[in-house]
Formats: sequence, structure tokens, C-alpha cells
Amino acid sequence: MAGSRLPRQLFLQGVAVVFALAFASLYLQIPGLYGAEGILPARRTLRPQGKGRWQQLWETPTLLWEAPQLGLDTSQGLELLTLLGTLLALGALLLRRLRNVFVYLLLWAAYLSACQVGQVFLYFQWDSLLLETGFLAVLVAPLRQPPHHKQAPQGGLAGTSPHEGLPFWLVRWLLFRLMFASGVVKLTSRCPAWWGLTALTYHYETQCLPTPASWFAHHLPVWLHRLSVVATFLIEIAVPPLFFAPVRRLRLAAFYSQVLLQVLIIVTGNYNFFNLLTLVLTTALLDDGHLTAESGDSHCQKRPTSWPRALLAVLSLLLELTVYGLLAYGTVHYFGLEVDWEQHVVRSRTTFTFHQFSQWLKMVTLPTMWLGAASLTWELLTALWRWTQVRGWLRKFCTAAQLLVFGTATVALFVISLVPYSYIEPSSHGHLWSGAHRLFGAVEHLQLANSYGLFRRMTGLGGRPEVVLEGSYDGHHWMEIEFMYKPGNVSRPPPVVVPHQPRLDWQMWFAALGPHTHSPWFTSLVLRLLQGKDPVVRLIQNDVAKYPFHKQPPTYVRAQRYKYWFSQPGEQSQWWRRQWVEEFFPPVSLGDPTLDMLLRQFGLQDKSPPRARGSGNTLAQALRWIRKQLSPLEASTLLWGLLAAVGAIRVMQALLGPHSPPSSPLAKEEKHRPAARKASGAAGRQAVPAPENCSSGSSQIPRRKK
Repeated sequence: MAGSRLPRQLFLQGVAVVFALAFASLYLQIPGLYGAEGILPARRTLRPQGKGRWQQLWETPTLLWEAPQLGLDTSQGLELLTLLGTLLALGALLLRRLRNVFVYLLLWAAYLSACQVGQVFLYFQWDSLLLETGFLAVLVAPLRQPPHHKQAPQGGLAGTSPHEGLPFWLVRWLLFRLMFASGVVKLTSRCPAWWGLTALTYHYETQCLPTPASWFAHHLPVWLHRLSVVATFLIEIAVPPLFFAPVRRLRLAAFYSQVLLQVLIIVTGNYNFFNLLTLVLTTALLDDGHLTAESGDSHCQKRPTSWPRALLAVLSLLLELTVYGLLAYGTVHYFGLEVDWEQHVVRSRTTFTFHQFSQWLKMVTLPTMWLGAASLTWELLTALWRWTQVRGWLRKFCTAAQLLVFGTATVALFVISLVPYSYIEPSSHGHLWSGAHRLFGAVEHLQLANSYGLFRRMTGLGGRPEVVLEGSYDGHHWMEIEFMYKPGNVSRPPPVVVPHQPRLDWQMWFAALGPHTHSPWFTSLVLRLLQGKDPVVRLIQNDVAKYPFHKQPPTYVRAQRYKYWFSQPGEQSQWWRRQWVEEFFPPVSLGDPTLDMLLRQFGLQDKSPPRARGSGNTLAQALRWIRKQLSPLEASTLLWGLLAAVGAIRVMQALLGPHSPPSSPLAKEEKHRPAARKASGAAGRQAVPAPENCSSGSSQIPRRKK
């Protein structure tokens, strides 16, 4: 089995990219969301309760408790955290030495701190996923990164420590939980669109923020939409167990299927950093042999093959073919796939019932946990075997201590994760060891393990519900308030927003699914628009000149609910069609009894502003200056600019950095052979070791110096 040094490096770099994007995206929205004049001021969430400092920090784990010590209020402290998080993540991406445990611990702590005050705008599954992934990065990252020229050719990130594969295994387990649960919940929800295989005939049109490609995908043939749903179930339910397959090619096939799904979602939907983060998790399915150009089957083909190795290769091939055959048969059988040669279509239907699926899920949930436990046991045994190969009593003692610590942490996190994973099947949840429930309850607020299940139900089956805000000066003539990202003007094409997440636009989508009383923050949004608060206006239109009430706030604000549909291919200059449904929020003005009643009901009425902190504080002044420089920039443009700048710097690093001619593992061995011969006098009798990537065993341990 090839090593995982390169996938771990790729994973750490990917996590750094996602953290940088998440922090930068959030930073740009803080004044409008959490500032003193924002929709949900952050200062309301952190109020000392007379508890001890450490108890307060444990119950609400956020570094923002220390903001007053710096002369900052809560929102300013959040700005500082997100700025530092962005810079630190970019540093970890560009500077290899910064990819260490301390940097990733700070990144995780900073994002956890933000989530503690983020309220409804930070309650998305990908925020929880980033926190869980970030904590795993803390365990995967080494204490320090060695220079390139001192890096061992095999083994771990900082050498050949036996424990290094254990935390990285948790990344694979997290990917399994994410994908398997996301597939299963689509069927346990009893959503008729998923069961009828028609979900994608609605999805592209009704998702939160479509892309231009969504319009074209929506108009694909219905039979292809149905077949795509079948493929989704295959990739999300049937393929994830292959993440733990003993055959390398099966794991790689699973990897490419997940990559295909995520890339298609990126093209057809604006899901911020979520799909990129999922792609980062898939690095746990790779190995050094697949990522480096120096390895490959060509080396193995040139070596004489012993009969045990040949037998193992044949058995692996037979297992591969069996798995592919079972997947093909199961897909055809359970989804009734038939080729209609006359119509040139592939017909599909669900041939199993909800009861049958529930029984199957009850039967496989606990075995999938045992599958994970067996895979983890193999990783532990492999780590123990590598430890036995370590030479030198001092190094053996140190690696034993590391193995004990990281092995215990890995097993503990695996046990904790079983609790949220078991939510997919209630009876299995009840059969879990009570100690697992206690462990999970003790650390649940740290979000070390979470439950997942994306796109559980398909909404908007009769048309996409959309809330349209309107303002007026006289109560008779109304002007629509158009958002930058969400659908509004029927002639405007859907924008490409990824990797930015406009959190207000996302919540507007959720608000449209029910009455406004289910979204208390909406009343606060109306209040801020009536007050003409610039930070909130900039969430709607960053270019204030495009906001219809930029000269004077509206006297009245109301909201209407519409249903939107994509336009038909023959309709020119229009991307959408819409129809008025009902009034969503009644017309109100400042001082209106209805508005005041709602604000009191939700606890959102304005109180006397807190004492201004740090008006002359140097740090606060610096934060205001940075905000002034960045506020004119549109968020997605800024994020793409950051990515472009990082890409340019990486290219320059590659061009200007130290170069060495490429060499194969055999060439490296030849280079070091004369020194070994001189030291031992017996090198002539030594056989040249085979390249690591041709070996079916674990990574080699460097020889003890003689």
C-alpha cells in the first residue's frame, strides 16, 4: 500500500484554501449582519452571566470574550478574527512551514468563535463540516514541517512517524458519513420527488442560487434527469463503502465518482465553499503512488513477479469485477433501467418500497459502523507494525508516546462520530454504547462530530417561491428592491457567486418557504431598511447607486411572495417567468404598531447603544481603515482576486524556487549507494530495493545509520 504523505499535504493545503475563502466571505458581511446597525447584532449573543472565566469559555467557546480587553466590541472582534483567519490560512497555503498543528488549531478556534455568535446566518451544514474538517486538520498537521530537502521519501509529513496515517483515516470516515447520509436521507424523508426520480426536474430551478448553467441543465430531457437521480443514489449510497475497500483501484474509482458529482454541482449551483471542501475530503482516498509522476504501474511491470503476488493481483481483479458487476446489477434491478430503442431513451423507476428501504437501512447501519471499526483496526495494526520497525530506544519511546496519544484521539473521535451518524436510523441510534452518547454529549458544543444530510426534501415543486421586497415614499407607488445574487429581475441572468456565500440571500430563500414569523430576522431587516442603515443596504447592493432608495430611506417597506420558473428556450431576453402569489409582509413604517409588536415579540427592538469602545483605539482605527478600503469591492470578485493572487505567487514560487532534476526512486538509491558502500563495506552484496509504489506492503522505514 503506497504512502499518504502527498495526499496529506494536499489535504492541508485544501483546508487552508477553504478557511481563507470562508473567513474572507464572512468578513465582508459582518457590518450588515452583526454590526451595531446590522440585522442581528453580535453583541446580543455574548452577555456575561456571572460565571467564572473558564466555565464561560467552555460553555460558549469563543475568543470574542476577549474582545473588550483589546478595546473592541463584539463585531469588531469578529472582524479582527476573520481578517487574521484569512491571512493565517493564506500563509499556510503559501508557506509550507506554516502548515503545522498550531496554525490549524488557531484557524479552527477562530471559525468556532465566529459560529458561536453567527446565529441563523452561520447555521449551515457546511459551516459544521468546515469545523469538523478543521479539527481533523489539527490532528493531521505535524508539529513542524521539515524543509523539502530533509523530507523523507516515504512515510509521514515530518518523517516516518507510525501514527501519521491514523488521523488522516478520520477524514475518509468523515467523507463516508457525509456522502452516505446525504444519499440515505433523500429516501427516508419520503420526498415524492426523490422517490419518483423527478427531483432534478425541479432542483436546478428551485435551488437557492442557480448559475447560468442551471438554466441549460433544467431544459435537458426528463429521462436524463431521472437517470441523473439514479446516478446520484449510486454515488451517494452504493459507492461510499468502497472508501474502505482493500483494493486500491476500487478506492480510486470511488474517488473519481465523488469528484464527478461535486464538479457537476459546482457548475450548476452556487454552493459557496461546500463542494470545494468535499473535494478536499476526497484526498483521503488517494495515495502517493497516484499523485506523483515518479510512480506508476510501469515500474511494477518491469519487475519479475512472484507467484503469490501474481495470485494476489488476480484475486484483486476478480474482486474488482465482482464489485462493478454487483453495482451494475443492483442499479438496473432496483431502478428498473430499460433502454427504449425506439424513443432512444433510458427509462427508470424505483422498484422498491419505503418499507423495504427502511428494513435495508436498519440492516446495514450497524454493519457500516463495524466496517469503519474494522478499517480503523487495520490502520491501528499497520501503525503498530511500523512502530516495531523503528530503531533506537529513544526514538522508539517517542514514537510509542505519539502513537498512544494519536491512536487514543482517533478512536475517541470515531466513537463520538457514531452518535450523529446513527441519526439516519433511529433503532441503530438506540443500540449504541451508552458511553458513546456520554462522550458525544460532553463535546457536542465544540462540533467535533456532526450529522449531515443535504437536499433532504425537494422544495418548490409547484414553482420556486421567492420573496420580493418593495419600498415606497407615499404608500401607493412601490419600487422593487433587487438583491445582487438571488432571483428578482426576470431579465437578469443568474450570477456566478461561488466561492462566496451571500448569507442574507441564502436566508431569503429559506424565508420564502414559510410565513415571515418563521424567520424573525426578516423583521429586523425591514427595520434596518426603513432606517436606511448603510451596512445592511450593502448586503443587498454593494454598489449603493443601484439601490433605489440610496438618497433617502423608504417611508414604507413591504414584501410580496412570487413564484418563479425558468423561461422557455424560445423566450428571448428573459431568464425567468414569475407570478404573484400573496403578500408576505404587510406595509410598515417606522413607529408602526405592527412593526413594533413584531420587534418586541422577537426581542429585536433597538435598545440604547452600548458605550462606544475604542473610538480612539489604534486597533479599532486600523480595522475601520481596512474596511473602508475593501468595502467598494464586490465579494465574489474579491475572493476570485485572492485566488488569482495566490495562484500567481505559487507559480512564481515554482519558477524561482530551488530546482533539482527529476529522478526516480531507483536513481535516488543509486545516488546514495556509494556512501553506503564506503560506510559498510558490504554494499556490493545488497540488492537494490524496489520502489515503494510497486509494493503491496506499507511504507518503508528508513534504515538505521551504520
